[in-house]
Amino acid sequence: MSAGDTCQSRSTHRFQSIHKHTNQQQLDQEKLMKSLDDIVDGSDQDLMQENANVDGRSPMGIMGKMASESARWYAMHHLLTAEAREAMASNLLYPHDLDYYATGTTTCCQIPLGQMLRGGFNTGHGHMREPKDIKSAMALASIILQANQNQQHGGQAYPMFDYDLAPYVEKTYIRHCGVLEQLPLSEPNQVESLAWQWTERDVYQACEAFIHNSNSMHSRGGGQVPFISINYGTDTSRFGKLLVKQLLLATQAGLGNGETPIFPIQIFKLKSGVNFDEGDPNRDLYELALETTAKRLFPNFAFLDSPFNAQYDDGTPESEACYMGCRTRVMGNVNGKETALGRGNLSFTSLNLVRLSLLAGDVEHFFSMLDSLMDVAERQLLERLQFQSKKRAKDFSFLMRQGVWRGSEHLAPDEALVDVLKQGTLGVGFIGLAEALTQLVGSHHGQSESSHELGLRIIRHMRKRMDETAERTGLNFSLIATPAEGLSGKFVKKDRIDFGNIAGVTDRQYYTNSYHVPVYYSLKAFDKIRIEGPFHELCNGGHITYVELDGAVVGNIKALDRLVRAMAEHQIGYGSINHPVDRCRTCGYQAIIHSNCPVCEAPETNIERIRRITGYLVGDMSKWNRAKQAEEQERVKHR
Repeated sequence: MSAGDTCQSRSTHRFQSIHKHTNQQQLDQEKLMKSLDDIVDGSDQDLMQENANVDGRSPMGIMGKMASESARWYAMHHLLTAEAREAMASNLLYPHDLDYYATGTTTCCQIPLGQMLRGGFNTGHGHMREPKDIKSAMALASIILQANQNQQHGGQAYPMFDYDLAPYVEKTYIRHCGVLEQLPLSEPNQVESLAWQWTERDVYQACEAFIHNSNSMHSRGGGQVPFISINYGTDTSRFGKLLVKQLLLATQAGLGNGETPIFPIQIFKLKSGVNFDEGDPNRDLYELALETTAKRLFPNFAFLDSPFNAQYDDGTPESEACYMGCRTRVMGNVNGKETALGRGNLSFTSLNLVRLSLLAGDVEHFFSMLDSLMDVAERQLLERLQFQSKKRAKDFSFLMRQGVWRGSEHLAPDEALVDVLKQGTLGVGFIGLAEALTQLVGSHHGQSESSHELGLRIIRHMRKRMDETAERTGLNFSLIATPAEGLSGKFVKKDRIDFGNIAGVTDRQYYTNSYHVPVYYSLKAFDKIRIEGPFHELCNGGHITYVELDGAVVGNIKALDRLVRAMAEHQIGYGSINHPVDRCRTCGYQAIIHSNCPVCEAPETNIERIRRITGYLVGDMSKWNRAKQAEEQERVKHR
């Protein structure tokens, strides 16, 4: 072939590539317009309810969804590389929150509440000075969450809620003592006794208001309430303990008509010597937490004694492991102090393990393809970080300018975020380990020990790759057990079209989240805990294990305690216990209600049924997409 022929061949190939890309872009644009039409007429339930925390049919929900789909199209064709687009088109890879890519914002953050309350903060409409009592402090805690939610696309949390608010409980007590000392009281100790009673009342009311605010204040143009998590349980001071006690009691009481609060997600931190054993100073709070989760499904439990959490504990509250949302964990840091405080996830991208297994055919080919796909994911995350790092502190007036993100308080308005963002994490996630194992060896990890070992081998390999990438790049790469809400249905839908209906693999409307044993597989609660336990250490970017109970547990707190202790024994990092929580909207009767209300005979359609999906509570399953509705319907109870 002559040089001219070679040049012509290359030119032709380049023209074909451009033509192919142009055609794909045109097809995607047509798909976008179809999506916008579906949003306007509300005909696509899965599209409208990708996020169950958003009222997709409200005016703001519709406008937000239209903007989301348009922003996703822009990111696909103007920000992602051809390699990443190809992996997405092949149904192998999914960058989460692609609609927020162009904004350059981060996913989530553990907010340093104490620091912000002490120094005060500015929401953009004036400075909020340090509060003088617990009611003001918790009101400002709500304002911080609402202001910050507009600056990032994921959840947010307070990592040490009790420690941060205890000083304001003490201020409240001291103020009451000062008032009472001016009164002619008959008994010398009446001042302390009455001041404590008044403080208890004020703390309860402050907690009650915080819970109500968490479920009513709206962000993002009124489209949703903030995703909120709070961690607590290890402050042994008199004032920290009072805060947790009143918070749990207010949670038990519920909202105005007795509804179970959806937010905040509450996480009780368990630690031997503090609250987990007989004689521990906060043992009473643990027992109250069990009573509360029996009635309201929260709090969940974080296990600080698990070795991968305990390794960071230097005896200070800032070093305690904590969690966010349905599983996110941020602790290790190659670029600074190993703490969650003021840090979060930058972005994460999930891999479709089921698709890989369908393409590979055997185990060794699977690992080879997994390595190649992880290369693509790592490059895509680095490209997104590069884009985020060009943003300036002034682009995030609250998140960065108010010092929410660690070290950002020292930035000038025009300074780039590159050095500050290095504190955050980059996550690679995965979905469908169970279905991938079934495709590769004929059974999932809940059915056989050999499949379990293969599952651990796969996830160990992925974690090793993340550790190597962190060392090579000097960035906090981590492995996260993906909390798939809309993705579980998206992946399987296309795979079924391409590969057909395969029993145990593509025959349901959803893929199983991360490393979980399939929800439809019957086994004992303790076996589920034992099987999933080893995956927690491997998924250092986030993990969770839950068990599904059948029947009321309010009268059987000892059973809950046994389950929590089983989680601790099997080195679970983060766990929760699901059980039915039903309430009649007409008369308020609460129990397990199988059909109509047994008290007022209200129809079944008027029964609120609180369930946990992807880590979040919901009382109306119509807010979820069809994949998650199918998953909830197929769940079996763990004996």
